[in-house]
Amino acid sequence: MGLNDPKWGSKNGGPPDLDELLRKLNARMSSLLGGKGSENKNAGPGIPKINGGGIGLIVIIIVLIWLSSGFYIVDASQRGVVLRFGKMLETTEPGPRWHIPYPVETVEIVNLSEVRTVEIGYRDNVKNKVLKESLMLTEDENIIDIQFAVQYTVNDPAEYLFNNRNPDENVRQVAESAMREVVGKNKMDFVLYEGREQVAAAATKLIQDILNRYKSGIQISKLTMQNAQPPEQVQASFDDAVKAGQDRERQKNEGQSYANDVIPRASGTAARLIQEAEGYKQSVIANAEGDASRFKQILVQYEKAPAVTRERMYLDAMSQVMSNVSKVMVDQKSGSSLLYLPLDKLMEVSRAQAPAGDVAPSSKADATPTQTNDNNAAQRARDSLLSRDREAR
Repeated sequence: MGLNDPKWGSKNGGPPDLDELLRKLNARMSSLLGGKGSENKNAGPGIPKINGGGIGLIVIIIVLIWLSSGFYIVDASQRGVVLRFGKMLETTEPGPRWHIPYPVETVEIVNLSEVRTVEIGYRDNVKNKVLKESLMLTEDENIIDIQFAVQYTVNDPAEYLFNNRNPDENVRQVAESAMREVVGKNKMDFVLYEGREQVAAAATKLIQDILNRYKSGIQISKLTMQNAQPPEQVQASFDDAVKAGQDRERQKNEGQSYANDVIPRASGTAARLIQEAEGYKQSVIANAEGDASRFKQILVQYEKAPAVTRERMYLDAMSQVMSNVSKVMVDQKSGSSLLYLPLDKLMEVSRAQAPAGDVAPSSKADATPTQTNDNNAAQRARDSLLSRDREAR
């Protein structure tokens, strides 16, 4: 009923009796807490009586509930940081713990085993790029687009909570700054290709050093290069340059392969020719020294007996010459007939006589008259040839 209601203040439509309401409330509370609901004698008129024992019980229950709110459990992978009026008091180990309840003390639970991740240059997917983070300038003044992720854990919960206002965002900013510094000290080809692992390792070390200076209580576990490429605007031209570089490397490799095949064979051939020439040189020198020594020995003998030495030298020379021919035609000085000397037959007879020396006498007796006649003829021809040669001299 509103104050401007015309029935306000009338017997039937007036406001309710406050004393009656207080008495009913007191009676209901007493019935709940076990009181009798009687009025206090000292209380003034219209003031309800509240049982003192019921109030104490309420206070005790409230205090117990407040104290029980101070119990908490810290898991094995967690640490608890107790704050008293916002100031750090202690760090609690795993297990059931208790602290003075709020607002005196509060507890912050920090998970030390959780691996947290921040993404630089993209969000959730490498296609969802953040260009203001990913575009970086290299030492040779080229722009590259890099997306990477940093994984880290908390190793000091107190430093993690109190030394930095927003530690996760600090990791993102530090990672971006460190990567820009590392990329700015290297050339584009090194960052994009052969040096990606070195860049990641250098950036990880630099990030950890900066976070340690900040006393952030954070340990970097891994830095993963998700993508590294030129900006999309120059991607086509860059691909052409990459293909040209690959063709150059391929041709260099083919040339090196051909050189590796030819040079060893040429070196082997050269070494073989050098060894053959060296052997020929040693042979010629040895032969020349041998001939010189033999000539000196012959000279000594020639001075002692010139005629005999000439005869012996002539016979030796003819023996060497005749050993390479099988037939000889000799022209007699007197007469028109030619003497035929069958050296091939003589050589066969000589070879047949060599093993015949080992045969028993009975085998020699069985020789045919034809072989005997051939031997005699050969001997006569040899003697005749030698006598003509002497007469000619």
